[in-house]
Formats: sequence, C-alpha cells, structure tokens
Amino acid sequence: GVASGKIYFSETFGDGWESRWTPSKWKESEGTAGKWVASAGKWFSDEVEDKGIQTSEDSKFFGLSAGFESFSNEGKELIIQYQAKYEKDVECGGGYVKIGPKMSDATTFGDPTVYNIMFGPDKCGYTKRTHLIFNYKGKNLLKKSDLPYKQEGEGTSHLYRLVVKPDNTVLVEIDEEKIYEGSLKEDWDMLAPKEISDPDDKKPSDWVDDSMMDDPEDKKPADWVEEKRMADTDAKKPDDWDDEEDGEWEAPTKDNPGYKGDWSVKRISNPGYKGFWEAKKIANPEYVDEEALYSYADFG
Repeated sequence: GVASGKIYFSETFGDGWESRWTPSKWKESEGTAGKWVASAGKWFSDEVEDKGIQTSEDSKFFGLSAGFESFSNEGKELIIQYQAKYEKDVECGGGYVKIGPKMSDATTFGDPTVYNIMFGPDKCGYTKRTHLIFNYKGKNLLKKSDLPYKQEGEGTSHLYRLVVKPDNTVLVEIDEEKIYEGSLKEDWDMLAPKEISDPDDKKPSDWVDDSMMDDPEDKKPADWVEEKRMADTDAKKPDDWDDEEDGEWEAPTKDNPGYKGDWSVKRISNPGYKGFWEAKKIANPEYVDEEALYSYADFG
C-alpha cells in the first residue's frame, strides 16, 4: 500500500529563515551566547541549495528554536530527521536537536527547557556518542548504552533519522545506515524491573564463596630462610669503641645469602566451592507495564 504522513515541520534555511526561528537569550546576560549565521560552509555542491545555519564563534553557547502546529504522536509513527556538518573538530559540544512541547517564551530556550526527545551527536573530550534521550514522567532518561558517534570527517554532512513507533520500538539511522533498533521498555529505565532479588532469601551459613583454598598438606620447609638481612659475623668491634660513650656495639648487617623470600602456602581448588551466591528472583510488586511509553501529548 501507499504510505502517507503529515509533515509538521520542514526547514531548508532559505530566505526569511530569521523570521521563522528565535535565537535563545538564555546565555545573553553572561556574554556567552553565540551568533548564528546562514551559510553553505566551506564545501558545498550548490551554494544556495546547500545553505544551512552555522555557529560563527568558538567557545559559545548556541540555541535556536522554531515552533509549529501542536500535535500528539499517539498512535502514530514519528520521524525526526536533520543534517549536521562539522567543518572542524569539536572539542566539546553537541549538534543535537530537542523536540518538545510548545514554549510560552522561545527566547528562554536553553538547558532548563523541558523537552520530549533529544537526538544527535555530542562530544566532550574522549566522551562521544549519539545522544537519544526521552523524557519520561519529568525525567530525562539516557539510553542504557551509548549509540556510536558518527560525526567524523570535517566538512562531511551526516543525515540523522529517528523513528519512534507506536509499538514502543525505536529505529536510528545515520547516513541511511541502521545503527540501532530496539525497545523503549528494554533499553531505557522507564519501567521498574520485572523481577527483583528476594529480600527474604538469605545466603546459607555453610555456603562456600572461595574458589581457592590453602593446601593443608603444604608446609614451610624447615630450612626456609625468610630473613633478608643477617649480622655480619666477620665484623669486629673497633678497638676504640667505648661502650659507655658509644653504647653497646652491634655488628652491622649484610644481605643474607640464604634468603628465599616470604613463604606462602600453595593454593588449590576448593572442593567445597559452590559458586557466587545471589538471591533468587521474584516478581517486582512495583512493576507496572505501560503501552504508551512512545507517546507524548504535545509537540510544538
């Protein structure tokens, strides 16, 4: 069959884009708000067609937002797609988008702003990943394991696509390559675990945790020498040594030629070893399944 869908927002940053977008003033009072410019960048195929918005300053905070007709994705497949291009390596920063409910004042857009979904590349030092964060009951939940960072290659555009489906599954593609497909229930901590350790289950008193044990048959040899230093029997008390003035004379020490090091008993497998003990699992009384994790009442 033929698939159909409604496009709620599309932007190519052609003429008049400034009237459709509102720069954030979140960091303006601190003097750290960066300025956006329209540009095709250093490398392009068609300067007009390839135009986008670009950060024009280093070490600044950048935020920009645009509104659209409010909608809910309940019962619908939601697709979020955009392109990002870095023209130089980013030491610390992100090229992600945040999609959320309609804001009363778009100039306040910033880190504290509530959003539904955050998606895109993020890097700071050696930590780099493709973020995919969902807001659930007021908490922004990161994916349990990071999605790979693909924003490599200076001057190369990368196409990011996120599909959120009504069956609570998620698909992520970068440059039309599938990098993740999975479940909101399994890969985000939205729901309480189905099972928990039984708090009434206790480890038996005779449970043996140690896989190895000292060999009871192994004994230290009678001639084992543990003293690293020994008195020098060839040393003689100096003729001019005065016990009253100099104290009692003691022979100096020297390395003990018979020294064998610290003796330790041989270790053998423990025949009573039962393995790592853990409490049995029981159903979690706080677990409640939910079939609308994917759904948000308002995007706008």
